[in-house]
Amino acid sequence: MIEATRQADAANDEEGGLAYRQAPHNLEAEQALLGAILVNNEAAQKVQGFLLPEHFFEPVHGRIYESVVKLMDKNQIADPVKLKPYFEHDEALADVGGAQYLVRLAASAATIINTEDYGRTIYDLAMRRALIQIGEGMVIDAYDAPIDTEASEQISDAEKQLFDLAELGQADSGAQSFSKALKTAVENIESAYKDPDSLSGITTGLTQLNAQIGGLHGSDLVILAGRPAMGKTALATNIAFNAAKRWTDDLVDGRDMDRSKGSVVCFFSLEMSADQLAARILSDRANLHYQGPDPIQSHAMRQGNLQEDQFQAIARAAMEMEDLPLFIDDTPALSIAGLRTRARRLKRQHNLGLVVVDYLQLLRGGGKGGVENRVQEISEITRGLKGLAKELHVPVLALSQLSRQVEQRENKRPMLSDLRESGSIEQDADMVMFVFREEYYKEKEEPSMSEVDKHAQWQADMANLYGKAEVIIGKQRHGPVGTVKLAFKKEVTRFTDLVDDDHLPDH
Repeated sequence: MIEATRQADAANDEEGGLAYRQAPHNLEAEQALLGAILVNNEAAQKVQGFLLPEHFFEPVHGRIYESVVKLMDKNQIADPVKLKPYFEHDEALADVGGAQYLVRLAASAATIINTEDYGRTIYDLAMRRALIQIGEGMVIDAYDAPIDTEASEQISDAEKQLFDLAELGQADSGAQSFSKALKTAVENIESAYKDPDSLSGITTGLTQLNAQIGGLHGSDLVILAGRPAMGKTALATNIAFNAAKRWTDDLVDGRDMDRSKGSVVCFFSLEMSADQLAARILSDRANLHYQGPDPIQSHAMRQGNLQEDQFQAIARAAMEMEDLPLFIDDTPALSIAGLRTRARRLKRQHNLGLVVVDYLQLLRGGGKGGVENRVQEISEITRGLKGLAKELHVPVLALSQLSRQVEQRENKRPMLSDLRESGSIEQDADMVMFVFREEYYKEKEEPSMSEVDKHAQWQADMANLYGKAEVIIGKQRHGPVGTVKLAFKKEVTRFTDLVDDDHLPDH
C-alpha cells in the first residue's frame, strides 16, 4: 500500500493536479517517527500520551508502533531485530521488502528532539481524516434520512461524534483490547489504594456513605429517590457542594488534579431556580460561621429578616464560595437532548466531572409525550442519562420521585418496586439510593394529649428519631446493598455523618 500511495501521488503530480482527493496523510513523517523510536525507544515516551496506532495512515506503521509499545511495556528493547519475528509473515510488510523495511525505517530516523513534532503532525492529520469521515456521514445521513427521523436527532448524533473526536482523539471508540481496559482498571484501583479516604470515585463528603459505595464512579447512573419532604434535593445539593469544594481544596493545595476525588459539578435544577438553590447552599455554609442561637434559614434570607452578625456570616460564606466550580442550569422542561448538549459543552470548557439532575421526571424525552407514552418517555430519559454518563465518563446523579404506594404501607421504607412510572429506572441504574426519614412520618402520628401513655411513648420515639435519616442502598452493581445512617439538620437542609451516642466525647 505504501508503494501504491507513492505511485498515485506521483501520477497526480505529473498531471499537474489531483485526479482524486486523497485523505490527508504524511508517510514520510510516519517513517521518520518510527525510525526515531526504533533507534531510541525513549522517543516513544514523548508521543505515547496522545498518539495511538490507529492514528497512522499506513496500517502496517500502526502495527509496528503498537508492537514497539507492547515490548516497552514489558521493559524490553524494541529494535528491528526484536521486531523481526512479529512481522515475518506480515503480507503488507512483505510488499515493501519484509523485515528489511524495519532496518530502512531505523536508517531514516528523525532526531529524538523532533519526535513530538512528527507525532503531532501524524495526530493532526488523523483528526482531519476523522473530520472528513464525520462530515461525509452527516451529508449522507441528511440526504437519506427516514421520514420519521427528526433533524435534531442527527444533530445530536453528529455532536456526539465531534465531542468524541475532540475528547478521545477518535470519532468512534469502538472495541478496545482487554489489556487497555485492564490497565485503566488497575489505575483506578491504585488511585483508590493511595487515596487517604480509600475512594475510587468522587467523594460525597459523607464518610459513612463513601465507605458503603466508594464514592461516585465515572460512567455510573446513580438514582437518588424518595418521597416529597424526605430531603432528596438537600442530599443532592450537599453532595454537589462537597465534590466541588474538594476539587477547589485540592487545587489550592497543589495536589495532582488527575487523582482528585473532587470534581467540577453541574446541577440541572428543573424544580428550583438557580438563586433558590444558591441560597440553600449559602444558608448552610453561613451557619458554619454563625454562632447565634437561631440558625440562618434560606427563607429568612430571601425576606431580609437578618441581624447584622447573620449578614456578616453570609458575606463571609459568599466570599469563600466565589470560585466554587459548581454550575447551576435551571432551564425548565429541559429535554434529554438539550441536557446532553449542555453537559458536553461544560465537559469541553470546564472539565465537568459530575452531573446532578433534579429531578428526572421533569425532563422531556424526544417524543410527543402524553400519558400513554409516559413510561416509554421515562425509559428514553434513563437510557439517555446512562448514555451520557458513559459518553462523558462522569457519574450522573439523578433524583427521582417515588409512587404514593409507599404512604399506604405500614412500613414506609422505600423499595425498588416503588420507583415511579417505569421499571427502566431500576434497570438502567448502576446504583439506586433511597432517602428515608422516619421522623417525618412519626411526627404525623401524634396521639391526643388525653392519651397520656401513648403520647409519652410518642415523645420518646420522636426524641430517638430527631435529626436522623437513612440512605438505603437498594441496588449497587459494584458493591453491597445496605443502609447508611446520617444526621439531618432540617433548619439548614444539611446532611452530615451521624455520631452515635456511645461515641460522644466524655465531659
